[in-house]
Amino acid sequence: MREHFLLDPSITFLNHGSFGACPRVVFEAYQRWQLELEREPVAFYQRRANDLLGATCERVARFLTTPPETLIFVPNATVGVNTVAHSLELREGDEVLMSDHEYGAMVETWRRACERQGAQLIQQPIALPFDPATFVEQLWVGVTERTRVLFISHLTSPTALIFPLQALCQRAREHGILTVVDGAHAPGHIPLDLDALGADFYTGNFHKWVCAPKSAGFLFIRPEHHDRLKPLIVSWGWTREGSILEKTRWQGTQDLSAYLTVPAAFDFWEASDHQRQRESCHVLAQVARDTLNGLFDHAPLSPSESIGQMFVCALPPCHAPSLQDELFHQHRIEVPIIDWHGRQFVRVSVQVYNTPQDIARLQDALASFFMV
Repeated sequence: MREHFLLDPSITFLNHGSFGACPRVVFEAYQRWQLELEREPVAFYQRRANDLLGATCERVARFLTTPPETLIFVPNATVGVNTVAHSLELREGDEVLMSDHEYGAMVETWRRACERQGAQLIQQPIALPFDPATFVEQLWVGVTERTRVLFISHLTSPTALIFPLQALCQRAREHGILTVVDGAHAPGHIPLDLDALGADFYTGNFHKWVCAPKSAGFLFIRPEHHDRLKPLIVSWGWTREGSILEKTRWQGTQDLSAYLTVPAAFDFWEASDHQRQRESCHVLAQVARDTLNGLFDHAPLSPSESIGQMFVCALPPCHAPSLQDELFHQHRIEVPIIDWHGRQFVRVSVQVYNTPQDIARLQDALASFFMV
């Protein structure tokens, strides 16, 4: 599968999780949309954009198992979370609860929203090694009578864990607590059924594991919350009648090409037997995790069902930026080294273009760094 991607062949690329990587055929479809826009911009934006985005949203809705009327397009999950945090009205003393595994930029988003309205941000620890059976109870320890919003990742960035969310969303709903899910890593990585999941708001990226072009994401809003939404950018669309998609899709000269290319990414995976490819990547991720843990005589940090195509392995104490730089400049390996709660981890992403040889190169490089 490596030949289908545009990645530099001289680099061992084990960091798909950060920004994704676009297959050649998908990137070519992206460029065709950009060229089509430039050939007649007025016709594209004023006569065609609504229908094109509507058709794309239909395809996206089927992929996410939800009606198209519940979705809007956003450039990425960060914009989606910011849109929700900007929209929800909190009061003095209200609390927003999240785990301590959340993406740093999202922590700062909610911190700002809380500070602006006099609310409190609470980060509840979720222990490592991770036990999915006790996850809901561990997080629920942080719930109080003042908890108004529960913000949680579906698949965590610093620790690469799949959080089981359906029971959590149901319990939160029973207690009148809104759930906002950061699904940045979820689409294309794990199966999604947004209606069954039951979150109030869910945002995700298509440029990561779906391998669409950059700046392609979505925000799901349950119908009863549509009136709460306050877009970050108000333009002509907000004055229109119709669905939330129709009211937010028009923002002037925003390049729509990335959104319109998402179906081409779906086509690529359908032609490649995505389920089989994903299962193969999961198997390689488990083997890789065992290999790297064996290098340092560490136990796994989670059961196998709590990882998908991405995992972390704890490292001996080190300076994370220096190790990441050495892996790239000395060994031509692109992989993130993460500082989390004073510990260092290597986070490995396994995509269809990766091989056991890629893992062996990383193993050798880490051994040379720590075992000289």
